[in-house]
Amino acid sequence: MSINRERMVQEFISLVSIDSQPLKERQVADALLKIMQDMGLEAFEDGIAKQIGGDTGNIIAKVKGTLPKKPVVAFAAHLDRVSPGLGIKPQIRDEIIYSDGTTILAADDLAGVVQMLEAVRVLKEQNIPHGDVELLFTVSEESGMLGAKNLDRSLLKADVCYFLDGLGDVGAIINQAPSQDKLKIKITGRPAHAGLSPEKGISAIQVAAEAINNMNLGRIDGETTCNIGTIKGGLATNIVPELVEIMAEVRSRNEAKLQTQVKHMIDGFEAAAVKWGATADIAVHKSYPALNVAADDPAVLWALQAVRSIGITPRLEATGGGSDGNILAGKGLTSLVLSVGMEKVHSKDEYIKIEQLVKGAELLLAIIQQVATS
Repeated sequence: MSINRERMVQEFISLVSIDSQPLKERQVADALLKIMQDMGLEAFEDGIAKQIGGDTGNIIAKVKGTLPKKPVVAFAAHLDRVSPGLGIKPQIRDEIIYSDGTTILAADDLAGVVQMLEAVRVLKEQNIPHGDVELLFTVSEESGMLGAKNLDRSLLKADVCYFLDGLGDVGAIINQAPSQDKLKIKITGRPAHAGLSPEKGISAIQVAAEAINNMNLGRIDGETTCNIGTIKGGLATNIVPELVEIMAEVRSRNEAKLQTQVKHMIDGFEAAAVKWGATADIAVHKSYPALNVAADDPAVLWALQAVRSIGITPRLEATGGGSDGNILAGKGLTSLVLSVGMEKVHSKDEYIKIEQLVKGAELLLAIIQQVATS
């Protein structure tokens, strides 16, 4: 395998310099479609843009295999980025790519995009035997994984999908990620004048405070976390607050533990409301399902052997974060998340080493070859 290092660097710099954000990925998507057209790939955009309120749908490309009856492997990355991500001016210092310090770099996730493109180029240029390969570029991952959630699974023929969205040096294979439930809690008390008749009121803030104070929060165990994210309520200091709205989340790689923690929180809010004569209205929403692929699954074994084949010791990991991989796993597609070499993402200090950018492309080629020999 002969990765074209300079080509990768120039393409990465070009793509991160194009503005993109959740629901507004049009410019980078058009550039990507042009690149793939020039590569001779069959690429198309699905029809979810209006559905999610954006200007761009998911992009899917097909690479016809030269070997029949092999498993179909897909690679995926997302096209949007977090703020501040407009007007990125990439800089190279000591073989590392940074932004100019006023924005993020958007290696999350354009590093994955460039690694996918380079792997397919080398596959075609060097006539490497392979089965069918699919490329998926999702939109609005950073704003709730909207692209993946609204993707029509039937558009992909893949048997396995590797999402290129992991932190750290190339070689990490994430086969376990949590499910997440979000809770919206509305505590309703009774208003009263805080100076003249506070005893006639029921403070929704006091009810919420007591409930939260009695809860197990933070890291519950090795698989489970819980967080109270926002609290909004009250109108003025001279009014006993009638209403408080709370947003919270629970994550766990064990669904039973997740449900136990959710029940613990619901019971806590309801008990405090009963004690003070308030009401608690609670809605629970499943944000995404768990990702859990057995260590002996062929998809994991292909990735492990591929990492070893490029001279790296593989790292099989569990994570506490969700990704597009969770969503596709919930749609019945075996999904893993691979690290791409990006560091300090979602900050102005984000960077990626050029050697890691290149290693990522080498790994994708190695995975394709492992699948081809299966």
